[in-house]
Amino acid sequence: MILVMGIIFFLSNQPGDTLPLPDVPNLDKLLHAGIYSLLAATTLFAVQNESTLKKPRLSGFFVLLFCLLYGISDEWHQSFVPGRTPSIWDIAADTTGAVCMVFFWFRFSVFRKFALKIDKTG
Repeated sequence: MILVMGIIFFLSNQPGDTLPLPDVPNLDKLLHAGIYSLLAATTLFAVQNESTLKKPRLSGFFVLLFCLLYGISDEWHQSFVPGRTPSIWDIAADTTGAVCMVFFWFRFSVFRKFALKIDKTG
């Protein structure tokens, strides 16, 4: 989780003209969603314990809140980097990536609890 946060910070600290991206429409939004999906996954892994399995919705909510707040702080940080500007659309892409990961994690954890119950009852 800390490593992913460091990568995001490092990339956000690069001046706007130093990140050569292919000319693909909205590629930056897809990259934002991807890296924040990874941040959500690593955060879920970092905080995973017995309570996260018992209360997956609450855990998912806090991970989403964490990713949202980190995304906001990242955009604020970019406002100080030459050639970079903060964008609400970047925050929306960040949040979308995190929501997708938490959704899949939630679906997997519910499936896993169901499978464990079947296994125990035989």
